[in-house]
Amino acid sequence: MDVPKDQIASLMEHGLHTSAQILGCFLVSSPAANADVTPHLKAESLVLLGDSLFRDREFRRAIHTYKQALQFCKIISKTNPASSRSSSLASNRSSSPNVLNVSGINDNEVKFKIASCHSALSEYGAALAEMDSIPSKMRNLQMNLLMGKLYRYSRQNRSAVSCFKECLRSCPYVFEAIIALAELGVSAKDIISLIPQTPNRSGRASFEHLDSSRWLQRYVEAQCSIASNDYKGGLELFTDLLQRFPNNLHLLLEIAKVEAIVGKNDEAIMNFEKARLIDPYVVTYMDEYAMLLKIKSDFSKLNKLVHDLLITDSTRPEVFVALSVLWERKDERGALSYTEKGIRIDERHIPGYIMKGNLLLSMKRAEAAVIAFRAAQELRPDIRSYQGLVQSYLALSKIKEALYASREAMKAMPQSAKALKLVGDVHASNSGGREKAKKFYESALRLEPGYLGAALALAELHVIEGRNADAVCLLERYLKDWADDSLHVKLAQVFSATNMLQDALSHFQAALRINVQNEAAKKGLERLEKQMKGVDPDAPEEDEDNDVDDADGDQDETELL
Repeated sequence: MDVPKDQIASLMEHGLHTSAQILGCFLVSSPAANADVTPHLKAESLVLLGDSLFRDREFRRAIHTYKQALQFCKIISKTNPASSRSSSLASNRSSSPNVLNVSGINDNEVKFKIASCHSALSEYGAALAEMDSIPSKMRNLQMNLLMGKLYRYSRQNRSAVSCFKECLRSCPYVFEAIIALAELGVSAKDIISLIPQTPNRSGRASFEHLDSSRWLQRYVEAQCSIASNDYKGGLELFTDLLQRFPNNLHLLLEIAKVEAIVGKNDEAIMNFEKARLIDPYVVTYMDEYAMLLKIKSDFSKLNKLVHDLLITDSTRPEVFVALSVLWERKDERGALSYTEKGIRIDERHIPGYIMKGNLLLSMKRAEAAVIAFRAAQELRPDIRSYQGLVQSYLALSKIKEALYASREAMKAMPQSAKALKLVGDVHASNSGGREKAKKFYESALRLEPGYLGAALALAELHVIEGRNADAVCLLERYLKDWADDSLHVKLAQVFSATNMLQDALSHFQAALRINVQNEAAKKGLERLEKQMKGVDPDAPEEDEDNDVDDADGDQDETELL
C-alpha cells in the first residue's frame, strides 16, 4: 500500500496528532482504499482519521468521519455477514478513542467513539442514543462507565447505578464508579459486595488480598459517609486511610474539600497547601482553596494560586472559578462572567454554582441566586447550598421557603450544628421567633461547642434583646481558644454600643492585627474614632448610606410581620 496506515498509530503514540491527521487524509484518499474495491480498508482508514481528529479535539469532524466509517461497515456486513458476526464478537478489545486498532474494526467500538465525541461536546442526549444502539452484552468496561455517566447526566439514576455496578464487577478499582454510586445513594455494603474476593488454591482469600480490599472498603465507606452528609464519619475514615498512605495527594484533597464544606477553614487550607507541596501543578479542588484564601483575606496567596493555575491548565472549570474569586473585589460582574464560563466548561461543577449564587446574593439578585443554589443542590446537596438558599429566601422575605430549606438541611444532616444554626437564623429574622432562634443556637453549641458561627449569632441575639453583658460573657469565653477577627469585631461592636469605647478600640485593633483587610473592623474603627473625638459618627456625610440600610431593614421586618 502506498500510504502506511500503521504510521498513523505511531504518530499518535508520539503525540503528533496534526501529522497523524494529515497522513490520515492521504490514507483515506489513497487509490488502495477505493471504497468500491476494498470497503473494509476504507472503513479502517476513516476510523484512523477519526481517531486522529479525536486526539486533536476536533470532535465534530471526528463524528462525521466515524459515521462515514459506519456506512462502510454496513456495506461490509451486507456483502459478508459471517465476517460481520465475527467482528461484532471482538468487543473485548479496547474501545477507547485513544487506543488504535489497525488489525480490523468493530462497529460497536466506532459507535462508542462517536458517543465519546458527543459527550466531550456536552451533547449527552446524542451520546446516550449512540450508546443505546450497542447491545448490553457487547459493552466493555469503558462503555459501561460512559453509559453510567450519560444516564446520570440525563437523571436516569436507576440505569446509571446498573452501569456503574457493572464497572465494579469488571474491575473493583474504578474509583469514578465508586464515587458515583455513593453519590447516587447506594449503601457502602452494596458497593463492597461488588468487589470480588479472589480465593487462593485453598479456597480462602489470601491475606494480601484481604489487606488490600480492606483499605478499598474503608475508601468506599468514606465516600458513602460524605455523600450522606456524615462529614465527621467521612473525615475520620479518610484520616485513617491517610495514616496508612502518607502524603497521598488524592486523600489530602478529599479531606481538604470536606473540611472546606464544614467550615474547618484553617485545617482545609493546611491540607490544600500540603497537596500543593506534593504537586504544585494540581488543579483539582483548587477553586475551593481559592474561596478559603478569600475568606482569610490572603490575597497574595490567592494571586499566586490563580497565576499558577492559569499557567498549568486554563481550560479547567476550577481555574475560572478561582479567577472569579480573585476578581470579586474589583468587579462583581466580571467575577460572575468567569464563574459562568467555568460552568459552561463543566455543567456539573458544584463550586461554580456555589460561587455564582454567592455573587448574585451580594449583587442583590436573590431570585437568580436561588436558581444557582438549587442547581448545586440537585448535583450534590451540601451545607453550603442550603445556607445559600436560606440567605436568598430571607433576602426575598420568603420566610416559609427559608424555613423549609433550613429544615430540609436539618433532616439531611441531623448531626450538623450548622444545619441547626440555619433554622435558628430563619427564626431570628422575625422578632416573634427570637426565643426559638436562641434554643436552636444553644443546641448547635451543645452539639459542637467550638462552632464560632453559632456563638456569634447567639451573641447578636443577646445584643438585639438588650442582654449586652450576656453577649460579652459568651464572646470572651471563645476568645480563650479562638484568635478570630470576626470574634473581636463582634466584641468591639458590643462594647461600642455600651459606650465602653476603650475596650471597643482594643478589639477593633486586635481584629485588624489578625486580618488587615477586615472591612467591618475598618468601618467600626473609623466610627469609633469619631465618637472618641466627640464627633457625631452619624454626621450627614454617612447619613445617606445608613438611611438606605435602615429602609431595607424596615421593609423586610414589615413584610415579615
